[in-house]
Amino acid sequence: MIQLPQTIKKRLKNLEKRHRLVITDEQNKTEMFATAYNRKLYIALASVAAVILIAGTYLLTAHTFIRYTIPGYPDQSTKEAAIENLLKIDSLERVIETWAFQIANIQRVVTGMDPLQLDTASARSRTDVSSDTIAYAKEDSLLRAMIKEEERFSLAKGRRHITQIEGTHFYPPVKGVIANEYNPAAGHPYIDITLATNTTVCATLDGTVISAGWNDDTGYTIYIQHPNDIISVYKHTEKLLVKTGDKVTAGSPVALVGSAGSPSTNVLLHFELWHKGEAINPAQYMTF
Repeated sequence: MIQLPQTIKKRLKNLEKRHRLVITDEQNKTEMFATAYNRKLYIALASVAAVILIAGTYLLTAHTFIRYTIPGYPDQSTKEAAIENLLKIDSLERVIETWAFQIANIQRVVTGMDPLQLDTASARSRTDVSSDTIAYAKEDSLLRAMIKEEERFSLAKGRRHITQIEGTHFYPPVKGVIANEYNPAAGHPYIDITLATNTTVCATLDGTVISAGWNDDTGYTIYIQHPNDIISVYKHTEKLLVKTGDKVTAGSPVALVGSAGSPSTNVLLHFELWHKGEAINPAQYMTF
């Protein structure tokens, strides 16, 4: 048989001792209430009271408006704001994806590759583009479509400003008559210059030929990268005098003009000038 220590036995006996609680009237000394109890009952009642208090506190804070008074507890407006932020984040992700797609297409157009279509963009990583599929940009390329849309929806259409290229001396690529003037609002962010056959086309600035090749729609086409984020484009040429990677100087011959790729029988040069990704009017910087 297990023998308990004397201290534990004494404590157990103290718990079993009975006490009497009496409430009397102070004036006439009459007994108003009397009850007998022991310490075990006190402990049980205290435990029950603690459980009731905890349960009541939980029910009040979890299922009544009191929970909104707790610092950091999300109320209805907080939940609505969180949902709205999620929608905004989703929209921003779509906008960023669209920008990334457009930038990729601009890079493809500048390097002479065909722009990707939206329905094939998701499969771009799985598609191997061979050299046979590389073609030079068409006149209705994504660059022109972007310019046209910007002009169409710009709130300050009449006040649209393009940064001037101060101090830059442009060499006119040819001398002739401008047949079609610069008009980006009409989808024509370039000029067409009529010329005599075999007229020499010259580089407008020092730079590097980043693309030079044949296109069925625009004939021999040349893209030249110049300092200060300037790109010049020459289309409808009959013969190339440079190749991709060549260094050119302002006024140096790059091609001979002809009617190759021209929708009409006229001999003309299609000339574009871009600065920091924006088309600019060549007639503002040189005389043809």
